[in-house]
Amino acid sequence: MEKYKYLLKNVGIMTLASFGTKILSFLMVPLYTNILSTEAYGTYDIYQTTLFLIVPVLSLNIADGIMRFSLDETYDKREVFMVGVRRYIAACVLCILLVGVNQCFSIIKTLTLYPQFFVLYFVTSLMSDVFNNYARGIEKVSDVAIGGIIGSVSMLTLNVLFLLVFKWGLVGYFVANCLSFASTDLYLLIKLKIWKVISWKPENRPLKKEMVAYSVPMGLGNIGWWINNVSDRYIVTWICGLAANGVYSVAYKIPSLLSMFQQIFNQAWTISAVKEYDQDSSEFYSTIYKAYNMCMVITCAGLILFDKVIAKILFGTDFYEAWKYAPFLMISVVFGALVQLLGGIFSAAKESKAFGNTILIGAAANTVMNVAFVYACGPLGAAIATSLSYMLIWVLRLYKVTRQMKLDISLIRDALSYVLLYLQATLLVFYSYNWSGYLIQIGFVVAVFVLYFKELTGVARKVLSRVKSR
Repeated sequence: MEKYKYLLKNVGIMTLASFGTKILSFLMVPLYTNILSTEAYGTYDIYQTTLFLIVPVLSLNIADGIMRFSLDETYDKREVFMVGVRRYIAACVLCILLVGVNQCFSIIKTLTLYPQFFVLYFVTSLMSDVFNNYARGIEKVSDVAIGGIIGSVSMLTLNVLFLLVFKWGLVGYFVANCLSFASTDLYLLIKLKIWKVISWKPENRPLKKEMVAYSVPMGLGNIGWWINNVSDRYIVTWICGLAANGVYSVAYKIPSLLSMFQQIFNQAWTISAVKEYDQDSSEFYSTIYKAYNMCMVITCAGLILFDKVIAKILFGTDFYEAWKYAPFLMISVVFGALVQLLGGIFSAAKESKAFGNTILIGAAANTVMNVAFVYACGPLGAAIATSLSYMLIWVLRLYKVTRQMKLDISLIRDALSYVLLYLQATLLVFYSYNWSGYLIQIGFVVAVFVLYFKELTGVARKVLSRVKSR
């Protein structure tokens, strides 16, 4: 029981820290979509997605190594952190050199427009990764949460100031996001007393070798994540243009309601997965998997039902068409959540190669499907391809995990619920809507509830018994 309490406590901390600020960020979408043009939003999206790629490449994904090895009591946490700091400095130097080369030869012309912001975003975001993962590794989860609140509030405040008051447009959007990372970095620097952890004595080379051996395959996995998450936007830009990518990238804002829970849970889950990993952990993993899957599927069905309503409230007129892409992107979040949960088991077992290989296979399939589907049906094809690639990764990871341990899950029931989600999304996009269309959508939500009725009533009984006992 203690393992469940520990996980729930960390989830609770991250929820209190993240829920309000992420909801506020979500509610800022009308500001962005009414102040920024589709081309400007598409340009920022290209910068951000490019950074998601090069951060794990240039840093060798050392931030993940910092967390995993800091959690292990057999390693000196100070030496672990310093391996990460040295890699951070090297990555920043490499980033500056690459930006300089791109400025000279215009290899990627879009990225020559704001080189200073590209470097600033890289430096501050990677520092945030290093500090946050070190804090998780030493189980300072509350500090991670408070840092997240500070960063989110800073971002929201500065965006209002720079976009509405100063009217700096895209430049203001860049500056606000970079300064929000910097505010989190400053808080963690002070709270964790990083200056006391810094030590320039000779590096522990065996430790560095072990951390890099763990982190690089995880980094390859992150590149796969990048391909699955954002390569669709490059392909949409290439085939359909920057304006179409601006609309498509805004479509991710509705699935962000679902991914918000995923991100909160995953931050706490990895720590628990590592701490509880042993020969008798299959029951714990099975219980968490079933509850998590149920929550994601039910929430996804509900969001698809209200997709058009949410889009009408949040999106400016030029961006309203994004509602068509959101349902399949929400399904990709469901599979992505399960993929990350299974990835936590890989991290606990230090099976980083399996972590990376499964994602890279899905990424390759995603790229092929994206090109074919976008040519066939525009940005909608990218959304469908993304969901299918995540489903493939889920299948591969579930197969690998079940070869190591027995997971007590209802696979046939779960597969049926995923079929219902795909049918619900397809009918929403392609069915001409009137009152009968909404009744059909409600029917899908009810069907999903029926599938998970046993689990829902079980949870309700446990909650009621706890309330009565108190």
